Amino acid sequence: MKRNGILNLGLSQAIAGMGHTDLMIVCDAGFPIPSDVPRVDLALVQDVPDLATVLKAIAQDFIVERVVYAAEMGANNPRLLEKVQEVFAGADFGTLPHEEILGSAARQAKVIVRTGAYDPWGNILLYSGVDAPKWFSKEGTIAPEYYARKMKQ
Repeated sequence: MKRNGILNLGLSQAIAGMGHTDLMIVCDAGFPIPSDVPRVDLALVQDVPDLATVLKAIAQDFIVERVVYAAEMGANNPRLLEKVQEVFAGADFGTLPHEEILGSAARQAKVIVRTGAYDPWGNILLYSGVDAPKWFSKEGTIAPEYYARKMKQ
């Protein structure tokens, strides 16, 4: 049996399969997942599991370089936005119109993780990063400025 971390087989495999810049969307229970995008469905009943719990678990196993959320979230669900920013404090943040997340962004995802969350605008785009200190640790390797800054944080 696995000692710790994410126990869900599908989610664990999805994280292991992510490469640099790949997109994982963690979404609420009502997200319209395109039929051709792989899904990990964690939803059981309303708010089980909730978005914050899933995001925290993913953050422990997955290197997130960039987080994108609906532009409408700040005005319409500020508590959720605070939670997302707290969980991914070291990441870069950006926004997209909600309709774009539901459409073109969803079709670009490598995997979509459905939670049981009933959170308006609760669809979070996570772009895979690299472990900069490990990636640029070999002697003679120079980290690009972006990663050099990240390594100092």
